[in-house]
Amino acid sequence: MKKLTYLLLVTIIPLLSCSSDDSTEEVVPIPNTSYFPPLNSDTWETTSISDLGWNVNELQLLLNFLEDKNTKSFIILQDGKIAVEAYMNGHDSEKSWYWASAGKTLTTTIAGIAQEEGFININNKVSDYLGTGWTSATIEKENLITCKNLLSMDSGLDDSLGDNVSKENLQYKADSGSRWAYHNVYVKMQDVISEATNMTWSNYFNSKLKNKIGMTGAWINNNDFSVYWSNTRSMARFGLMISAKGKWEDTQIVSEAFLNEATNTSQNINQAYGYLWWLNGKSSYHLPASQLEFNGKLVPNAPDDMYAALGKNDQKIYVVPSKNLVIIRMGNSADLENFALSSFDNDLWEKINALID
Repeated sequence: MKKLTYLLLVTIIPLLSCSSDDSTEEVVPIPNTSYFPPLNSDTWETTSISDLGWNVNELQLLLNFLEDKNTKSFIILQDGKIAVEAYMNGHDSEKSWYWASAGKTLTTTIAGIAQEEGFININNKVSDYLGTGWTSATIEKENLITCKNLLSMDSGLDDSLGDNVSKENLQYKADSGSRWAYHNVYVKMQDVISEATNMTWSNYFNSKLKNKIGMTGAWINNNDFSVYWSNTRSMARFGLMISAKGKWEDTQIVSEAFLNEATNTSQNINQAYGYLWWLNGKSSYHLPASQLEFNGKLVPNAPDDMYAALGKNDQKIYVVPSKNLVIIRMGNSADLENFALSSFDNDLWEKINALID
Protein backbone atom coordinates (compact mmCIF):
# COMPACT_ATOMS: atom_id res chain seq x y z
CA MET A 1 0.00 0.00 0.00
CA LYS A 2 1.28 3.44 -0.81
CA LYS A 3 2.52 5.46 2.11
CA LEU A 4 0.48 8.62 2.03
CA THR A 5 -0.19 11.26 4.62
CA TYR A 6 -3.47 13.03 4.22
CA LEU A 7 -6.23 14.56 6.23
CA LEU A 8 -9.84 13.48 5.90
CA LEU A 9 -11.42 16.42 7.49
CA VAL A 10 -14.13 17.00 10.00
CA THR A 11 -17.23 19.08 9.80
CA ILE A 12 -17.35 22.39 11.53
CA ILE A 13 -20.91 23.07 12.66
CA PRO A 14 -21.70 26.71 13.33
CA LEU A 15 -23.62 27.61 16.46
CA LEU A 16 -26.91 29.27 15.72
CA SER A 17 -28.33 31.76 18.18
CA CYS A 18 -32.02 31.52 19.04
CA SER A 19 -34.37 34.37 19.77
CA SER A 20 -36.42 34.34 22.96
CA ASP A 21 -39.32 35.65 20.90
CA ASP A 22 -41.67 32.74 20.18
CA SER A 23 -43.09 34.37 17.05
CA THR A 24 -42.10 32.80 13.77
CA GLU A 25 -40.18 34.99 11.37
CA GLU A 26 -39.03 34.37 7.86
CA VAL A 27 -35.34 33.45 7.84
CA VAL A 28 -33.30 35.60 5.52
CA PRO A 29 -30.46 33.56 3.98
CA ILE A 30 -27.02 34.73 5.01
CA PRO A 31 -24.83 35.52 1.99
CA ASN A 32 -22.21 32.85 1.41
CA THR A 33 -18.90 34.24 2.66
CA SER A 34 -15.53 32.57 2.90
CA TYR A 35 -13.87 31.55 6.12
CA PHE A 36 -10.41 32.99 6.76
CA PRO A 37 -7.86 31.24 9.00
CA PRO A 38 -6.35 33.41 11.76
CA LEU A 39 -3.01 35.10 11.22
CA ASN A 40 0.11 33.68 12.86
CA SER A 41 -1.60 30.39 13.62
CA ASP A 42 -1.75 26.83 12.29
CA THR A 43 -5.50 26.78 12.96
CA TRP A 44 -7.59 26.29 9.84
CA GLU A 45 -11.17 25.10 9.96
CA THR A 46 -12.09 22.05 7.94
CA THR A 47 -15.19 20.70 6.24
CA SER A 48 -15.94 17.07 5.45
CA ILE A 49 -16.31 15.91 1.89
CA SER A 50 -19.31 13.79 2.86
CA ASP A 51 -21.18 16.81 4.21
CA LEU A 52 -20.33 18.67 1.02
CA GLY A 53 -22.06 15.89 -0.88
CA TRP A 54 -18.88 14.93 -2.70
CA ASN A 55 -18.09 11.41 -3.86
CA VAL A 56 -16.15 9.95 -0.93
CA ASN A 57 -15.12 6.87 -2.91
CA GLU A 58 -13.26 9.04 -5.42
CA LEU A 59 -10.92 10.65 -2.89
CA GLN A 60 -8.41 7.84 -2.62
CA LEU A 61 -8.31 7.49 -6.42
CA LEU A 62 -7.45 11.20 -6.66
CA LEU A 63 -4.77 10.92 -3.99
CA ASN A 64 -3.23 7.85 -5.64
CA PHE A 65 -3.15 9.70 -8.95
CA LEU A 66 -1.46 12.70 -7.34
CA GLU A 67 1.17 10.55 -5.66
CA ASP A 68 1.90 8.69 -8.89
CA LYS A 69 2.31 12.06 -10.63
CA ASN A 70 5.12 13.24 -8.33
CA THR A 71 2.96 15.55 -6.24
CA LYS A 72 4.34 16.86 -2.95
CA SER A 73 1.22 18.53 -1.57
CA PHE A 74 -2.41 19.14 -2.49
CA ILE A 75 -5.16 21.25 -0.91
CA ILE A 76 -8.79 21.89 -1.80
CA LEU A 77 -10.51 24.81 -0.09
CA GLN A 78 -14.30 25.01 -0.19
CA ASP A 79 -15.67 28.36 1.04
CA GLY A 80 -12.25 28.93 2.58
CA LYS A 81 -12.27 25.78 4.70
CA ILE A 82 -9.99 22.82 4.06
CA ALA A 83 -11.86 19.93 2.46
CA VAL A 84 -8.78 17.96 1.39
CA GLU A 85 -5.17 18.34 2.48
CA ALA A 86 -2.56 15.76 1.50
CA TYR A 87 1.23 15.47 1.69
CA MET A 88 3.18 12.77 -0.08
CA ASN A 89 6.48 11.74 -1.66
CA GLY A 90 8.53 12.83 1.36
CA HIS A 91 6.87 16.23 1.82
CA ASP A 92 4.98 17.59 4.84
CA SER A 93 3.08 20.67 5.95
CA GLU A 94 6.16 22.45 7.32
CA LYS A 95 8.40 22.08 4.28
CA SER A 96 8.75 24.80 1.67
CA TRP A 97 8.53 24.33 -2.08
CA TYR A 98 9.03 26.67 -5.00
CA TRP A 99 6.13 28.45 -6.69
CA ALA A 100 8.02 28.92 -9.97
CA SER A 101 5.92 30.98 -12.41
CA ALA A 102 2.80 30.54 -10.29
CA GLY A 103 4.51 33.25 -8.23
CA LYS A 104 4.16 35.70 -11.09
CA THR A 105 0.68 36.37 -9.75
CA LEU A 106 2.25 37.63 -6.51
CA THR A 107 3.92 40.32 -8.62
CA THR A 108 0.57 41.10 -10.25
CA THR A 109 -1.03 41.53 -6.83
CA ILE A 110 1.71 43.82 -5.55
CA ALA A 111 1.41 45.91 -8.72
CA GLY A 112 -2.28 46.35 -7.99
CA ILE A 113 -1.55 47.39 -4.42
CA ALA A 114 1.13 49.87 -5.50
CA GLN A 115 -1.25 51.36 -8.04
CA GLU A 116 -4.03 51.70 -5.47
CA GLU A 117 -1.59 53.49 -3.16
CA GLY A 118 -0.68 55.92 -5.93
CA PHE A 119 2.92 54.83 -6.41
CA ILE A 120 2.49 53.57 -9.97
CA ASN A 121 0.06 53.58 -12.86
CA ILE A 122 0.30 50.44 -14.95
CA ASN A 123 -0.59 52.44 -18.06
CA ASN A 124 2.58 54.51 -17.66
CA LYS A 125 5.70 53.55 -19.56
CA VAL A 126 8.29 51.50 -17.69
CA SER A 127 10.96 54.13 -18.32
CA ASP A 128 8.98 56.57 -16.16
CA TYR A 129 10.17 54.48 -13.21
CA LEU A 130 13.41 52.85 -14.36
CA GLY A 131 14.69 55.66 -16.57
CA THR A 132 15.51 55.32 -20.24
CA GLY A 133 18.00 52.74 -21.42
CA TRP A 134 16.69 49.77 -19.43
CA THR A 135 16.53 47.85 -22.74
CA SER A 136 18.68 47.76 -25.87
CA ALA A 137 15.79 49.07 -27.95
CA THR A 138 15.76 52.58 -29.31
CA ILE A 139 14.28 55.17 -26.97
CA GLU A 140 11.29 55.47 -29.29
CA LYS A 141 10.53 51.74 -29.13
CA GLU A 142 11.41 51.40 -25.45
CA ASN A 143 9.00 54.17 -24.53
CA LEU A 144 6.17 52.19 -26.07
CA ILE A 145 6.49 49.58 -23.32
CA THR A 146 4.14 50.16 -20.38
CA CYS A 147 3.89 48.37 -17.06
CA LYS A 148 0.69 46.82 -18.37
CA ASN A 149 2.70 45.31 -21.24
CA LEU A 150 4.99 43.63 -18.70
CA LEU A 151 1.98 42.20 -16.85
CA SER A 152 0.34 41.07 -20.11
CA MET A 153 3.45 39.51 -21.73
CA ASP A 154 3.23 41.69 -24.82
CA SER A 155 6.26 43.93 -24.35
CA GLY A 156 7.54 43.12 -27.84
CA LEU A 157 11.01 42.25 -26.50
CA ASP A 158 12.78 39.21 -27.93
CA ASP A 159 11.95 36.12 -25.84
CA SER A 160 14.42 33.90 -27.72
CA LEU A 161 17.46 35.36 -25.95
CA GLY A 162 16.95 33.56 -22.65
CA ASP A 163 15.81 34.65 -19.21
CA ASN A 164 18.51 37.18 -18.38
CA VAL A 165 16.93 40.64 -18.09
CA SER A 166 20.05 42.75 -18.36
CA LYS A 167 19.88 45.65 -20.82
CA GLU A 168 21.97 43.78 -23.37
CA ASN A 169 19.55 40.85 -23.38
CA LEU A 170 16.38 42.93 -23.71
CA GLN A 171 16.25 43.52 -27.43
CA TYR A 172 13.49 44.81 -29.68
CA LYS A 173 11.47 42.24 -31.61
CA ALA A 174 8.17 44.01 -32.27
CA ASP A 175 6.21 47.03 -31.08
CA SER A 176 4.71 46.50 -27.66
CA GLY A 177 1.16 45.22 -27.81
CA SER A 178 1.64 43.56 -31.19
CA ARG A 179 3.24 40.25 -30.12
CA TRP A 180 2.52 37.97 -27.14
CA ALA A 181 5.49 36.02 -25.79
CA TYR A 182 6.13 34.43 -22.40
CA HIS A 183 9.18 36.32 -21.14
CA ASN A 184 11.03 36.76 -17.86
CA VAL A 185 11.04 40.54 -18.46
CA TYR A 186 7.88 40.69 -16.33
CA VAL A 187 10.26 40.68 -13.34
CA LYS A 188 11.12 44.29 -14.16
CA MET A 189 7.79 45.10 -12.49
CA GLN A 190 9.49 44.28 -9.21
CA ASP A 191 12.14 46.91 -9.99
CA VAL A 192 9.42 49.39 -10.97
CA ILE A 193 7.66 48.92 -7.64
CA SER A 194 10.89 49.13 -5.67
CA GLU A 195 11.86 52.38 -7.38
CA ALA A 196 8.39 53.90 -7.05
CA THR A 197 7.95 53.03 -3.37
CA ASN A 198 11.58 53.61 -2.34
CA MET A 199 11.48 50.23 -0.61
CA THR A 200 13.11 46.91 -1.42
CA TRP A 201 10.84 44.53 -3.29
CA SER A 202 10.84 42.07 -0.38
CA ASN A 203 10.04 44.69 2.24
CA TYR A 204 7.13 46.12 0.27
CA PHE A 205 5.84 42.61 -0.50
CA ASN A 206 6.08 41.54 3.15
CA SER A 207 4.35 44.61 4.53
CA LYS A 208 1.56 44.84 1.96
CA LEU A 209 0.73 41.18 1.31
CA LYS A 210 2.65 38.46 3.11
CA ASN A 211 2.15 39.71 6.66
CA LYS A 212 -1.42 40.85 6.08
CA ILE A 213 -2.68 37.39 5.14
CA GLY A 214 -0.38 35.31 7.32
CA MET A 215 1.85 33.81 4.66
CA THR A 216 5.28 32.36 5.33
CA GLY A 217 8.09 32.10 2.80
CA ALA A 218 10.66 34.24 1.04
CA TRP A 219 11.90 35.36 -2.35
CA ILE A 220 15.04 33.48 -3.39
CA ASN A 221 17.23 34.70 -6.24
CA ASN A 222 18.20 31.83 -8.50
CA ASN A 223 20.38 32.91 -11.43
CA ASP A 224 18.07 35.06 -13.58
CA PHE A 225 14.95 34.32 -11.55
CA SER A 226 13.31 35.70 -8.44
CA VAL A 227 11.41 32.70 -7.08
CA TYR A 228 9.05 32.52 -4.13
CA TRP A 229 9.27 29.55 -1.74
CA SER A 230 6.73 28.74 0.96
CA ASN A 231 4.76 25.96 2.56
CA THR A 232 1.58 24.81 0.87
CA ARG A 233 -0.84 26.53 3.23
CA SER A 234 0.78 29.87 2.41
CA MET A 235 -0.01 29.31 -1.25
CA ALA A 236 -3.56 28.42 -0.19
CA ARG A 237 -3.82 31.65 1.84
CA PHE A 238 -2.91 33.64 -1.24
CA GLY A 239 -5.40 31.75 -3.40
CA LEU A 240 -8.11 32.32 -0.79
CA MET A 241 -7.49 36.07 -0.73
CA ILE A 242 -7.70 36.20 -4.52
CA SER A 243 -10.88 34.11 -4.47
CA ALA A 244 -12.38 36.56 -1.95
CA LYS A 245 -12.01 39.38 -4.48
CA GLY A 246 -8.88 40.75 -2.89
CA LYS A 247 -10.11 40.80 0.70
CA TRP A 248 -8.86 39.15 3.86
CA GLU A 249 -11.74 39.16 6.29
CA ASP A 250 -12.83 42.82 6.28
CA THR A 251 -9.57 44.23 4.91
CA GLN A 252 -9.22 44.97 1.21
CA ILE A 253 -5.69 43.83 0.37
CA VAL A 254 -5.80 44.54 -3.36
CA SER A 255 -8.46 46.38 -5.32
CA GLU A 256 -11.34 44.23 -6.55
CA ALA A 257 -11.49 46.31 -9.73
CA PHE A 258 -7.81 45.62 -10.40
CA LEU A 259 -8.30 41.89 -9.83
CA ASN A 260 -11.18 41.91 -12.28
CA GLU A 261 -8.81 43.36 -14.88
CA ALA A 262 -6.05 40.93 -13.93
CA THR A 263 -8.26 37.87 -14.34
CA ASN A 264 -9.73 38.85 -17.70
CA THR A 265 -8.08 38.92 -21.13
CA SER A 266 -5.45 41.66 -21.05
CA GLN A 267 -4.59 41.98 -24.77
CA ASN A 268 -6.01 40.86 -28.11
CA ILE A 269 -3.51 38.11 -28.94
CA ASN A 270 -3.65 35.47 -26.21
CA GLN A 271 -7.26 35.34 -25.07
CA ALA A 272 -6.34 33.01 -22.20
CA TYR A 273 -3.98 35.43 -20.47
CA GLY A 274 -4.67 38.27 -18.04
CA TYR A 275 -2.09 40.03 -15.91
CA LEU A 276 0.16 36.98 -15.42
CA TRP A 277 -2.96 34.86 -14.71
CA TRP A 278 -4.04 32.06 -17.07
CA LEU A 279 -7.73 32.06 -18.00
CA ASN A 280 -9.95 29.12 -18.86
CA GLY A 281 -13.09 29.16 -20.98
CA LYS A 282 -11.71 31.17 -23.90
CA SER A 283 -11.94 30.17 -27.54
CA SER A 284 -8.16 30.01 -28.07
CA TYR A 285 -4.84 30.28 -26.26
CA HIS A 286 -1.09 30.63 -26.75
CA LEU A 287 1.66 28.79 -24.86
CA PRO A 288 5.19 29.69 -23.73
CA ALA A 289 7.98 29.48 -26.34
CA SER A 290 5.50 29.41 -29.20
CA GLN A 291 3.79 31.86 -31.54
CA LEU A 292 1.12 29.33 -32.45
CA GLU A 293 -2.53 29.87 -31.56
CA PHE A 294 -4.38 26.81 -30.28
CA ASN A 295 -8.14 26.55 -30.66
CA GLY A 296 -10.26 25.56 -27.70
CA LYS A 297 -10.22 26.05 -23.94
CA LEU A 298 -7.05 26.04 -21.89
CA VAL A 299 -8.25 23.20 -19.62
CA PRO A 300 -11.40 21.65 -21.15
CA ASN A 301 -12.24 19.58 -18.07
CA ALA A 302 -12.13 22.60 -15.74
CA PRO A 303 -15.00 25.05 -15.20
CA ASP A 304 -15.08 27.84 -17.76
CA ASP A 305 -14.65 30.53 -15.10
CA MET A 306 -11.55 28.92 -13.62
CA TYR A 307 -8.39 31.03 -13.67
CA ALA A 308 -4.99 29.80 -12.64
CA ALA A 309 -1.46 30.57 -11.57
CA LEU A 310 0.71 28.03 -13.39
CA GLY A 311 4.37 27.38 -12.67
CA LYS A 312 7.16 25.25 -14.04
CA ASN A 313 6.84 21.54 -13.31
CA ASP A 314 3.16 21.74 -12.43
CA GLN A 315 2.92 24.21 -9.57
CA LYS A 316 -0.78 25.13 -9.58
CA ILE A 317 -3.26 27.55 -8.04
CA TYR A 318 -6.76 27.06 -9.44
CA VAL A 319 -9.50 29.54 -8.49
CA VAL A 320 -13.12 28.75 -9.43
CA PRO A 321 -15.48 31.62 -8.51
CA SER A 322 -18.68 29.76 -9.44
CA LYS A 323 -17.89 27.00 -6.94
CA ASN A 324 -15.96 29.09 -4.38
CA LEU A 325 -13.10 26.62 -4.77
CA VAL A 326 -9.36 27.14 -4.42
CA ILE A 327 -7.10 24.22 -5.33
CA ILE A 328 -3.34 24.02 -4.74
CA ARG A 329 -0.83 21.55 -6.16
CA MET A 330 2.93 21.60 -5.48
CA GLY A 331 5.53 19.07 -6.53
CA ASN A 332 7.80 17.83 -9.25
CA SER A 333 6.71 17.62 -12.87
CA ALA A 334 3.83 15.19 -13.31
CA ASP A 335 5.28 13.97 -16.59
CA LEU A 336 7.70 15.93 -18.78
CA GLU A 337 9.25 19.23 -17.69
CA ASN A 338 6.97 22.11 -18.59
CA PHE A 339 6.80 25.88 -18.14
CA ALA A 340 3.10 26.41 -17.36
CA LEU A 341 0.22 24.42 -18.87
CA SER A 342 0.62 20.66 -19.29
CA SER A 343 -1.62 17.71 -20.05
CA PHE A 344 -1.60 17.07 -16.32
CA ASP A 345 -3.99 20.02 -15.81
CA ASN A 346 -6.77 18.36 -17.80
CA ASP A 347 -6.10 14.92 -16.33
CA LEU A 348 -6.14 16.33 -12.81
CA TRP A 349 -9.43 18.12 -13.40
CA GLU A 350 -10.99 14.86 -14.57
CA LYS A 351 -10.13 13.39 -11.15
CA ILE A 352 -11.27 16.51 -9.29
CA ASN A 353 -14.61 16.47 -11.12
CA ALA A 354 -15.13 12.83 -10.18
CA LEU A 355 -14.73 13.86 -6.54
CA ILE A 356 -16.75 17.07 -6.39
CA ASP A 357 -19.54 16.55 -8.95
